[in-house]
Formats: sequence, structure tokens, C-alpha cells
Amino acid sequence: MQTIICMKWGTRYGPDFVNRLWRAVKRNTSRETRLVCFTDDPSGVDPDVICYPLPDINLPQNVINTPWRKLAVWQTPLEDLSGDVLFLDLDLVISGNLDDLFDYKPGRYCVIENWTQLGQGNGNTSCFRFPVGKYTHIYDRIHKNPNAVLSQYRIEQFYISREIEDMVFWPKSWCVSFKHSLLPKWPLNFFKAPPLPKDTRLVAFTGKPDQDEAARGEWPVKKWYKRAYKHVRPTPWIHEHW
Repeated sequence: MQTIICMKWGTRYGPDFVNRLWRAVKRNTSRETRLVCFTDDPSGVDPDVICYPLPDINLPQNVINTPWRKLAVWQTPLEDLSGDVLFLDLDLVISGNLDDLFDYKPGRYCVIENWTQLGQGNGNTSCFRFPVGKYTHIYDRIHKNPNAVLSQYRIEQFYISREIEDMVFWPKSWCVSFKHSLLPKWPLNFFKAPPLPKDTRLVAFTGKPDQDEAARGEWPVKKWYKRAYKHVRPTPWIHEHW
């Protein structure tokens, strides 16, 4: 049994994002696979998705609802989870087979190389795989003294990248960024839709636009002058895979 996990809290992403993820997981795995969602509100989530309460972590209120909360999954025990577990954010479009992500360098922490900091040894935790119980110091250190960690690191993925010495990156073609990998450079983004490379397994939609917005060709911006360069053409392949 392959286990994929996600987290949902607050109102930024509703249950439909979990359900879409689950349907995509089923389409893109050939082995028996389950989805576990750690959430503060399981209402509306597909009953075939296993929902557990958000695992406990000691964080200040000003960061408890940021990606720092994802560090709670590094504790042990973690419900009934064991072995290599694949974590997926909700702002993803799965476009290829996920079984290979379980076969790649088993027993190691595998993560995306951060698209905007190539060669600097920083992982992006939109998609990562880890063996439950192996790197518990990630959780233990911040749970015991969160302020010490938060004063040293700006974001959680930098903290993990410095604390795990045997971190490995996924093959670059597997996990791409919609904005940083696929979106045509200005001004071509006004005329060309972002392509989907053949070997891509998943596309991350960090920040804006979200998956549904990019599919429609919408890029919400709060400052009017950013409309001069923040633009995306309607992207049909999103509807096909999401």
C-alpha cells in the first residue's frame, strides 16, 4: 500500500481541492494507494480519503497557519503511517504516473530542487517523500524551541534543507513550477499558453494563479501596474489533468 498525504486547514483551499487530488492520484497510480488528509475540517472530503486531525506542533500564532505547520508530519508516531510517505500540497496538478516517486531512492528524503534557487541546495516542499520516523529531529527541535528555529530560518523548507544531510532532489523533469518552469517569458506570456512537457509528473501552482484561474486565463493581481506583466493565456491541459 502506497501512502500519499496532504494537509488542509483554514479556508484557502476547500474540500474540492482534496477531492480533485484524490481523483488525480487514482488516475496516476497503478498500485494500491491511499490518500491521507490531515485537516481541521473534514466536511465535504470524499469518504474514500482517510481524514485525521491536524497533528500537534508548538508554533506561535503568527506562523501556525503558514507552511511551517507542515513540519508536524515529521513527528513519530504519526497516526498509522510507516515507511516511505509522499507529501503533496493541494496547489498541484498531477499529470503523470506517481509510482516512480515511491521507487526513486527509497528510504531517503526526496524533494523538488527549488526552481528559483538552483544549485543552492534548497528543497521546495510542494512535493516530498520521507520515511516516517527517520528524521524526527526536524519536528523535535522546532516543537521544543520554535523561536530559536524561526529566528534562524525564514521559511520551513530552508530549515529542512539544512537539517537533512542526505537530501536528494527529484529528477528535474518530474516536478515543475507553472510560473517558473512553464509560463512563457514576458511578453510571450500574452500570446502563448504554457506548455506541458511529456515527462512531467506534477505541476506546482505556488502563489497565484491557482489551478482553476490559470485554466481560465486569469491572474488575480491587487496592484494595477502588475497587470502589465502578470498574465496567463487560458491553459486547456489543466482541465484535462485536474
